[in-house]
Amino acid sequence: MTNMEECDESVEECKEFFLQQTPQNIPEILEGGEILDKNRYKLICQTFENTRTFVTLYDTHNKSPVFSAAKAVNTDYDHYNQQKFDRGRLFPNSYACDLTEKISTFTLTNAVPQKSHFNRGKWNQMEKCVKRFLDENCINNKKMEGFVVIGAKPSDSASSDSSLLNNKINIPSVLWSAFCCYSSSQKKWLAGAHWGENRDDHHKYLETKTLGALYTTLGIEAFPGTRGPEDLTTQVY
Repeated sequence: MTNMEECDESVEECKEFFLQQTPQNIPEILEGGEILDKNRYKLICQTFENTRTFVTLYDTHNKSPVFSAAKAVNTDYDHYNQQKFDRGRLFPNSYACDLTEKISTFTLTNAVPQKSHFNRGKWNQMEKCVKRFLDENCINNKKMEGFVVIGAKPSDSASSDSSLLNNKINIPSVLWSAFCCYSSSQKKWLAGAHWGENRDDHHKYLETKTLGALYTTLGIEAFPGTRGPEDLTTQVY
């Protein structure tokens, strides 16, 4: 069994993975649904056994994904470990709804170098808490349905050699994640965001923030043009 990667010029080809079929805004990269530099940034519909499972926007210059996005429903580099980095997946295996989707998360274009302690510690804890929150609260029409987008802010590779893994793969400075869903039982939209510096530290967890705070801090509109509550903080811990 083999993972496949379909490259497309337009986000229209994979719009089913975005909330209300509207991609997020990433300053100077993806704005108004348009990839600004199509030579550098490639949209990849991650595909396994002829099934599209999630979408990745890949930076060919930094050799690193900008983000991976998926519609979550019910039904893990050579020598990198010597530098205490994990091959972190943006769209995590735990969010996948079936075996096909789980296997498809292992593509290189879905991977970024993550500091091991950060990846296995508070980032992993956040992923588990968000997944549990989605399973328990994002029920619509008797099914769990939620939208998640996870991204990586690249380091300035021109400033220091330490921003590259093996002198070629950009090590992101910040990892961020956002989710949004409608809860039919609560009759309202639920949303939240998390982000943290890609470094080892002793903080125990990542605080849940609003989508508005994500935009204010990183300039990222995770779910633009939607009814998702930008100023709502939904505590997932």
